[in-house]
Amino acid sequence: MKKLFLSVAVGALMTSSALAQSANVPSNLEKLSGFKTTGVTEFTFIEQGGDYAEGIKKNLERITLPEGFKIELYAVVPDARHMAVGPQGIVTIVGTRKDKVWAVTDRNKDRVADEVKDFAPSLTFSIPNGPCFSKDGFLYIAEQNRVLLFPAAEFFYESPDVAAFNLVAQGDLIPADQESFNHTARVCKLGPDGKIYISLGQPFNVAPPENIEINTKLGIGGIIRMNTDGTGREVYTNGIRNSVGHDFHPTTGELWFTDNQVDGMGDDIPPGELNRQTAMGQHFGHPWFGGGDVRTNEYAGQDVPVEVVMPAVATAAHAADLGMTFYTGNQFPAKYKNAIFSAQHGSWNRTTPVGARVMVTTIDDEGNATMEPFAEGWIDENGEYLGRPVDIAQLRDGSILVSDDLAGAIYRISYGE
Repeated sequence: MKKLFLSVAVGALMTSSALAQSANVPSNLEKLSGFKTTGVTEFTFIEQGGDYAEGIKKNLERITLPEGFKIELYAVVPDARHMAVGPQGIVTIVGTRKDKVWAVTDRNKDRVADEVKDFAPSLTFSIPNGPCFSKDGFLYIAEQNRVLLFPAAEFFYESPDVAAFNLVAQGDLIPADQESFNHTARVCKLGPDGKIYISLGQPFNVAPPENIEINTKLGIGGIIRMNTDGTGREVYTNGIRNSVGHDFHPTTGELWFTDNQVDGMGDDIPPGELNRQTAMGQHFGHPWFGGGDVRTNEYAGQDVPVEVVMPAVATAAHAADLGMTFYTGNQFPAKYKNAIFSAQHGSWNRTTPVGARVMVTTIDDEGNATMEPFAEGWIDENGEYLGRPVDIAQLRDGSILVSDDLAGAIYRISYGE
């Protein structure tokens, strides 16, 4: 018994000593922030050909598009979620809901990726869903509870060591006791005011009353913004359930965003939402509304203590509207200029699946929006998903990319080629 006790005690002392020593060893993030090497030399490369790619191409033959458009496989990218196209057109950074960020490169500019490898492989990411670039080449990655900054990412990404800094340190995006496995796919965009806007989904199906105060204060279930040095954080938007896509109108500068609405209320209610925000501090209804003007069961009959902005478009129930971007290119016909291309990920909480398609929303001079399908066919005649679109991004040539986290792919949609 004494020998066992001594063995345990010595082991504990050794462990404590090792922990003390490791506490003095800089993390890889600290090393990269100091422009030091980490010792990591290997990338993970993803094969771009073979049977898997051919299977994806076969499924794309089912996709219907307006006349003159075509869709092709751009890259095989495991778990592909939100995308950020580098402002110099060199690399597309792709987030995931796992622990990888991918760098996608089309070196010969034939509009098909030649190389897909992990970005900053020395770092450990946690749900790095949301990358976004500033116009002058700074890359931001919004994780579950951290935001990282990578200056000159298009220059450094060819090396395993990439200059990296905390914009919002781990645990400072939301309080640790508010962390959840649910609704943690953050997205970010740089606004016309030069600030970074970050969505913070709230973790519940319907937020409970005891969370309303802290949600309102911190922007959980909302969109926050801050300066690009991490200062000046403020809540820009409230009353969101879980927004996983936003962008700014190219002319008006107004913020538009998608929002996933309440589950468990039936096949056809409540609708999803595409929202238009015209002023800071507007409230979009959650948790008193489950989507559109449909009241939640949990708050039915209660007075709504805020002024609510109703959606610009009420979308198909449970279709899961996610990433979106305003089209500013010149390749597509003129009617698509300043239109929104958005991804419907597809339903899980519905008897018959809906969604799994790319939508397009046109906006008239008064701000009235009309949405219709643009690319669809990822649900087959058996109701089986062949793909689940997540996000839309625009290449410099005016074509668009569509990410798909089920197929693990990025597609390119072009016109007139």
